Amino acid sequence: MSAPRGHVLAKAATLIEALPWLERFHGKTVVIKYGGHAMTDEALRRSFAEDVVFLRYAGLRPVIVHGGGPQINAALEKQGIESSFTAGLRVTTPEAMEVVRMVLVGQVNRDVVGLINRHGAFAVGMSGEDANLLTAERKPAIVDGEPVDIGQVGEIVEVQVGAVRSLLDDARIPVISSVARGDDGEVYNVNADTAAAALAVALDAVKLIVLTDVEGLYADWPESDEVIDELTTDELAKLLPDLSAGMVPKMGACLQAVRGGVPQAHVLDGRVPHSLLLEVFTDEGIGTMVLPSRGGAS
Repeated sequence: MSAPRGHVLAKAATLIEALPWLERFHGKTVVIKYGGHAMTDEALRRSFAEDVVFLRYAGLRPVIVHGGGPQINAALEKQGIESSFTAGLRVTTPEAMEVVRMVLVGQVNRDVVGLINRHGAFAVGMSGEDANLLTAERKPAIVDGEPVDIGQVGEIVEVQVGAVRSLLDDARIPVISSVARGDDGEVYNVNADTAAAALAVALDAVKLIVLTDVEGLYADWPESDEVIDELTTDELAKLLPDLSAGMVPKMGACLQAVRGGVPQAHVLDGRVPHSLLLEVFTDEGIGTMVLPSRGGAS
């Protein structure tokens, strides 16, 4: 039995609505930070993989950057290593770093690659160590204005994207885990939001998209659940010090990317199936968008 005509016409309208966005983003690089609920819920994992492959078939060049907090916590607990945080950053001893590296590179990365490759041989796994993609320096936590050593936690100081560009030119989808090497020979755990922003800038991406477990940036949380549709870098910089600990790295990454020349950055609710496609290919979009302040990147 054929579908009702109204249903068919609605499908056609959706495709027509996507046309200008398909034209605008064809051949352009989009960096996506993948994490949170979208990474642990089976149905959302499938819809994420479908979205990424759709972007690839639609002519975009997606790059995935992932963390793996829940998986790391579970592995540390299994090994009997305590998880502790200082100023929102994971204290990473050499023993903990071995587990972080094993989980991010050997488990989560392979899992995401396999998920995408169910739809075609597109995804290729990398870590920030490969081809010196990410170089980091030890980063202390700041507590009451004073630096506190938290082990092998790094801040990205250099990005070399030659290997990623080669994969993109070969129509592959790079899947990158947020581990970096230092010039001192150490391996560092780096924040995946920050890594995604640094890669978006280095790759001249047209968008940075950060998947989260909230609808976007709230105007006055917890008093209101009204989401800010868009704001400029100057507006975000003023809000940043007062944001919740969980939103600071995500919104900070958006700020870093747009100030670095990425035209727009988005925070999306990864709990919404196909949120990536809704953002990229519909007029309304969803979540919160960060744009340059007037006069260009600020």
